[in-house]
Amino acid sequence: MGRAEERRARQRGGHRAAPQRRRSIPETGNGSAGLAPGGGPRKSLLRRIFSWKKVLGTFFGLCLLCIGGFAAAYMLVDIPAGNDLAKQESNVYKYSDGTLLARVGTTNRESVDLDKVPLDVQHTFVAAENKSFYTDSGVDLRGLARGLYNTAMGRGTQGGSTITQQYVKNYYLNQDQTVTRKLKEMVISLKVDQKKSKSEILAGYINTSYYGRGAYGIQAAAQAYYRTDAQKLTVEQGAYLAALLQAPSQYDWAVATPTGKRLVQARWNYVLDNMVKQHWLDAGKRQAMKFPQPKEPKGTPGEQGTKGYLVELANQQLEDRLVAQEGISRKDAVQQVVDRGWTITLNIDKKKQAALEAAVKEQLTGRLAPKQRRADADVQAGAVSVDPRTGRIVALYGGQDYFKHYYNNATRTDYQPASTFKPVIFAAALQQGSVTQDGKPINADTVYDGTSGRQVVDHGGKVGFGPPNEDHADYGNITVQKAMNDSVNSVFAQMGVDVGMDKVMGTAKELGMDTTGMQAVPAQTLGSMGASPLEMAGIYATFDNHGYKVTPSILKAAEQKDRKADIADPIGGPVISRTTADSVTSVLTGVVDDGTANRTVAHNPLRAGQQVAGKTGTSDCDRSAWFTGYTPDLVTSVGLFGEAAKAGGPGCDGGTVRKGDHVTLSGLMGGGRVNGGGPPAQIWASYTFGVTHAAKFDLNTSQGAAVETPTPTTSPSQSPSQSPSQSPSGTPPTSTSTSPSQSPSRTPTQSPSQTPTQSPSQSPTTQLPTGGPTTQNPLQLGSPQQQEQRQP
Repeated sequence: MGRAEERRARQRGGHRAAPQRRRSIPETGNGSAGLAPGGGPRKSLLRRIFSWKKVLGTFFGLCLLCIGGFAAAYMLVDIPAGNDLAKQESNVYKYSDGTLLARVGTTNRESVDLDKVPLDVQHTFVAAENKSFYTDSGVDLRGLARGLYNTAMGRGTQGGSTITQQYVKNYYLNQDQTVTRKLKEMVISLKVDQKKSKSEILAGYINTSYYGRGAYGIQAAAQAYYRTDAQKLTVEQGAYLAALLQAPSQYDWAVATPTGKRLVQARWNYVLDNMVKQHWLDAGKRQAMKFPQPKEPKGTPGEQGTKGYLVELANQQLEDRLVAQEGISRKDAVQQVVDRGWTITLNIDKKKQAALEAAVKEQLTGRLAPKQRRADADVQAGAVSVDPRTGRIVALYGGQDYFKHYYNNATRTDYQPASTFKPVIFAAALQQGSVTQDGKPINADTVYDGTSGRQVVDHGGKVGFGPPNEDHADYGNITVQKAMNDSVNSVFAQMGVDVGMDKVMGTAKELGMDTTGMQAVPAQTLGSMGASPLEMAGIYATFDNHGYKVTPSILKAAEQKDRKADIADPIGGPVISRTTADSVTSVLTGVVDDGTANRTVAHNPLRAGQQVAGKTGTSDCDRSAWFTGYTPDLVTSVGLFGEAAKAGGPGCDGGTVRKGDHVTLSGLMGGGRVNGGGPPAQIWASYTFGVTHAAKFDLNTSQGAAVETPTPTTSPSQSPSQSPSQSPSGTPPTSTSTSPSQSPSRTPTQSPSQTPTQSPSQSPTTQLPTGGPTTQNPLQLGSPQQQEQRQP
């Protein structure tokens, strides 16, 4: 049809399809470019390579390969002979010089038949670890695949394991985290599930697991935690032992932190709730159940006296390293450390350790009369001594006898550090370049109102907090240096708000305090959180080390026959600037020479020219008393804790005292009230001055008592405009070499009996002249999230 015909057809309403346009095809030699041999369009390269037939064929080929590989492994891998008992070897612990400290490893194990364990107690372990145990094939394929992937990617074990797999790992294999070991575990678990009954597997599991306290197996655990046999365990007790397996060292009620106690109780509830869901436990009986608090533990051979505390911390830090280094769980780390033939060399200096123990005996335990004085029976002492340049723990005192008091007083965090926290507040102020309510920089010479009970203000508004000073002493207008010397609560409460409590707690975290669960509230300025001598020693060691982070370590080396642990460097990077750290040190020399530690430390006859910085601390009702101090080469934190040795009598807050409660130390050794400048400082001085030599701090600061600067003489009634002229602003920071016993530039400090001339309603601060410029740090510290406050 021609064009004319097409036009006529359209005019008549006809609909003829327009002819398709032909795409021009370049001519080639054969005239068929872009066409398949059959004349159709040619397939793309990608479609030729990845056709659906090839993809499907490859998939099935891989499946067959995996099936064949598994079949071969299943035929080649046999169930090995049980070797768990052969693996139980003594751990050897050595002092830093290589001499023997302790040998620990007599295995506490007694296997029992499953029919000797109540059925309800059996069910607690199944509910805790593997609810499908009675019906599964012995392997959790999804968990195993996840574990294999994580292991191959170097992420550690994050997949679940059945009871059968855990039994196989405990009894037939080891705790290594390799793909080969995981595959062996799967094959052996399948075979064990086929050849052994579920009762035999469950019995093997509960008899080979480690429960902490040196106890292997449920019988040893029942005795260690409840002083009973496995056949007499209640379901509540069984649920605790089942919960314990997840983290034996962290969940042991006797030594658990508040967080650990909360977690193990949550795990205990989880176990019992699962039993209800599985119809193994009546819901009504479940609701009536109460947490069964375990009995006090006993030590194991080789850990008698003070040695057990050293061994405990060494094991703990080695477990931490394995968790971090190999990505394994805490449960597996414990299994790898306890009685596994390690040779562990500690940083403990044999002579310093002996000197610390002698100082505690001389100044405290040798003078106690527990039958005559209640406080003498209730006192517990803890101390940690650290080399600030290396971060090594050179001496540690956890208590008189590990067999009699299992709780390590050197690492416990259930008592308030009290005023030993004040230097952290001052460090935060300097680090953040903070100012007072009137916009004046905070430094050692800043003046605050030291009136006892003065309400803290925040830019005109009160925050509802006005802490009293000790003995309700009113100091009037005093410098920060004087407030640190005399530990004036009202000053540091206001300073904390001036800085911002989130920044204060952020600095505490950066310095090494565990701030988990702590709220950033003004009450924390009193040191009302929990802390340990180990934590406080690390914080002060960071001050001593010019702001470089010190994480105290007791581990020098740890090795097995074919394995070495990677020991982390205790010294990290700077968390506060040198100027900040050195300014804190300079101010803390005033506490020793002119403040609360003057009598016991500054004028101690054993002192031979050592320059000393430190801070005392005494908590509410004298429940704890502290002295954390340092020389240029040694930092030591000493804490005394009132822990009720028996029940009975009134407590500080009313009510009847229960055994283990926090109680007052008043009346200790026949004296009156106890404070940080008393027995703790006496222990510190007796030890430190016996093992250190004359040395002076190398300080890069123009602030504080260690630096010879003119002391302001302005009376408290004068306003800032009436103060003497300020020192030249260009004065550079200086390195001090002032002897601690010489302070010719200092004027007598104000007596607490002086009546303040500034009313609490007035502006809380006045700026007095300093001996040089205040250095603001470039480092900015993050602030932790505000969380629920941890109770002391």
